[in-house]
Amino acid sequence: MNNILILFAHPRFENSRTNRALLAGLRGLECVTLHDLYEQYPDFNIDVARERELLLAHQVIVWHYPLYLYGPPAIIKQWMDLVLEHGWAHGQGSYNLECKRIFMTITTGGTRASYARGGFNRYTIPELLYPLEQATHLCRMDWLPPFVVQGTYRLTDGMLADCADQYRQILLKLAQSPPLEQIRGYEFLNDWISALNRKEAP
Repeated sequence: MNNILILFAHPRFENSRTNRALLAGLRGLECVTLHDLYEQYPDFNIDVARERELLLAHQVIVWHYPLYLYGPPAIIKQWMDLVLEHGWAHGQGSYNLECKRIFMTITTGGTRASYARGGFNRYTIPELLYPLEQATHLCRMDWLPPFVVQGTYRLTDGMLADCADQYRQILLKLAQSPPLEQIRGYEFLNDWISALNRKEAP
């Protein structure tokens, strides 16, 4: 079974009803390590050696964060600049993260319809993730579609519980190394797990 590392980054987590629900739904998952970057590094002084040890010990990596002005919070970029260094994560034959699977878990206030060509935000979520996708491609990692919870201000408690259950199901499935081809045809992991559940339903 794959070990999964969640690199969580939310500068105002205490105010995030959605992210509290998502993380609460992961309790008891032995295959998951939750690593809160803002809690660990409030001064942004990232322990590079420790972060690399964590990466090497896990087969699936998740960057989990709220979308802020169309990008991740600042500590994610700081983490990338320091940890994914040339000579360790890429270049000169040093591809320590090669073939590790990676995806984003993202929360947005805007709805899925607003993140579309012709929508209010003009671009889709996958398009906004191109720089991150390219960085992982440089490191020879296996990029997966994102898991995205959108329209967060409109979600009822019941809807949030469903999202948390989806997240948990996705991580449990990814711990079992499903074929990449089975996943990559979907825009979001939300769509993949919904289709899988329909297929497996009696």
